[in-house]
Amino acid sequence: MIEILKARAKQGYRTMSYPNGPAPEMPTRFVGKAVLHPGTCSADCQACVDACPTDAITVKDGSPFLDLGRCVFCRKCQYACPSGSISFSRDFQMAEATREGLILHPGDVASAPLPNLDIKKLFGRSLKLRQVSAGGCNACEADTNVLGTIAWDLGRFGIQFVASPRHADGLLVTGPVTANMELALRKTYAAVSYPKLVIAVGACALSGGLFASHDETHKGVTDILPVDLFIPGCPPHPSTILDGLLQLIGRI
Repeated sequence: MIEILKARAKQGYRTMSYPNGPAPEMPTRFVGKAVLHPGTCSADCQACVDACPTDAITVKDGSPFLDLGRCVFCRKCQYACPSGSISFSRDFQMAEATREGLILHPGDVASAPLPNLDIKKLFGRSLKLRQVSAGGCNACEADTNVLGTIAWDLGRFGIQFVASPRHADGLLVTGPVTANMELALRKTYAAVSYPKLVIAVGACALSGGLFASHDETHKGVTDILPVDLFIPGCPPHPSTILDGLLQLIGRI
């Protein structure tokens, strides 16, 4: 035990300072929010549309529109575009309060702040969430679990994951909602007392992702439940999830 305490003392303070300090540094291969460059798209070009595996892109009047809720951040559209109309930034702040807010237009730069839901008035100083994996591949689930580690320490904001929906203020749902998970999801939601929130995390939960056309899955959580917060990504970086949760509770 003494050796453990010595090792811990030597490690020092390891929890990041964000949001009171700088945002955590993104890994070299991190792919953030897409940027659509106006006036560069050829009117008759469909290269990006043809390359996208999830039908996240449409072209109207010579301009591309990208649905972050469908996007799996594979960058195939960027590589296929001959005019450089699409690129991906290192911006990890992508959460939106509405599904429509995830549709990117040419020239869009930053996300609008989430509306103030007055979380303190509804839930006090704590927010308890029940995480439901509705057929996910475990990537979104893993990045959500990271928030509980010492470097992130989600509990310092009063946000905690609980084992029972009866102890929760809302659900954090990952996965496309498979046919086998629909009833379980509905029952879990029903067990949460009002007022309650639903947070959809990851492309599958937002739109069905790569499984949207499969007969045994739904096209995301909105087919089943009302959603209050949409966090895109495949999977979302822990910073993206944390940023969305902190905006939701009014901490940033």
